Amino acid sequence: MNFKKALPLLLLVVLALLVFTVRYCKQPSKPQPKQTVTEQTTSSQKEEPSSRGLNRHPSSMHYSKHAKCRMECRHIDESEIKDILEQGTINYRKSELQGEPCRKKYAVEGLSKDGQKLRVIFAPCGNEITVVTCIDLGVEWACDCK
Repeated sequence: MNFKKALPLLLLVVLALLVFTVRYCKQPSKPQPKQTVTEQTTSSQKEEPSSRGLNRHPSSMHYSKHAKCRMECRHIDESEIKDILEQGTINYRKSELQGEPCRKKYAVEGLSKDGQKLRVIFAPCGNEITVVTCIDLGVEWACDCK
């Protein structure tokens, strides 16, 4: 076969390969199979603390002046706050999760050891967390916190 006669056929094959490659690269990636709880825990532990949402076991916990006042007024101690953080349920309607990672606030609710239904607002930043305030959902306390 003469090279001049084979050139159009060769160009057609190269063009077909190019079209196939472009189409293959533009396809969305296939969804990942669902992970088991163990796999989810393992993969989330590999991520940076600021990228995984609410860190239930931060390296340090800070309390705002307002939170300390509310805790004293409502007879809530630090161990109860820690229990709510570790075991409570996030109320997404009361949380503020838009924006930058260190600006997010999680409203976490649960029962304290003495039966108070609490909502605690946590503001995580990296591997630290700040308690912004705490609310007793069952009793209206007369606190003078400003």
